[in-house]
Amino acid sequence: MAYDILGKGALDYFPCRYKTSKILFRGPRRDLSGPYVAVLGGTETYGRFMAHPYPELLEAQLGRAVVNFGCPNAGLDVFLHDPVLLKLCNNATDIVIQLPGAQNLSNRFYAVHPRRNDRFLRASSMLKYLYPELDFTDYHFTGHLLGALQSACAQRFEVVRKELQQAWVGRLKGLMSRLDKRATLVWMADHHIGRLAADALGTDPLFVSQDMIDDVRPYARDLIKVVPTPEEIVAGQQGLVHSEMDAPAAKMMLGTLAHERLANKLLASLSTHRV
Repeated sequence: MAYDILGKGALDYFPCRYKTSKILFRGPRRDLSGPYVAVLGGTETYGRFMAHPYPELLEAQLGRAVVNFGCPNAGLDVFLHDPVLLKLCNNATDIVIQLPGAQNLSNRFYAVHPRRNDRFLRASSMLKYLYPELDFTDYHFTGHLLGALQSACAQRFEVVRKELQQAWVGRLKGLMSRLDKRATLVWMADHHIGRLAADALGTDPLFVSQDMIDDVRPYARDLIKVVPTPEEIVAGQQGLVHSEMDAPAAKMMLGTLAHERLANKLLASLSTHRV
């Protein structure tokens, strides 16, 4: 019966909560009574369509629990707005943060949902002044909104982009300042740091430049980069588990090879910090 509810070919993510956090994380639920590594991140960390995402692969090799605190479409706001999650991170032996894009966070131009950060809530008076020709009630997701802003005027869109980039740096520094230990940052993407699309929004981490990374790097323990080739992505996508209906969404994921590589790199990095 459960299989029928999930749909043919779908994964059971065993959603769970930790303590009084309002966020549903991927399970099975980990035991937090002993040493553990806390991993924050977005859709890739959560492991959509992945039978064994990189936190699980890392756990199998590291010899201690690795707790997957990934949230689909997460920006930095979802972590900053959850004091229970921050406390759980501070109780961990190590913290890993998969770097998100800059689009899914509240800023001076628009507000996003505090937990579902890809949801556009409202435009500020500044954005309405900048784009008087747009009706913002037509938009419900940040990606749709930003695509419309860019199409309406590329020059004005650069003002929005710069605001998002500045907000991202400030928000990530704010997150790291609330952690008791330096986090290991992860760049996991289909492109190298600093490659910004000129005629399209691009892919996550959206709008993140080398200057932004350089600004936050001194506050981090390590920076690990995994950038699979197009051929590796296609090969890795063969190992994803999804229904036929979810095939288009699965094409947006980096695949199993990227997760295996990241788990290996994290193992090498975190092994220098034994409990």
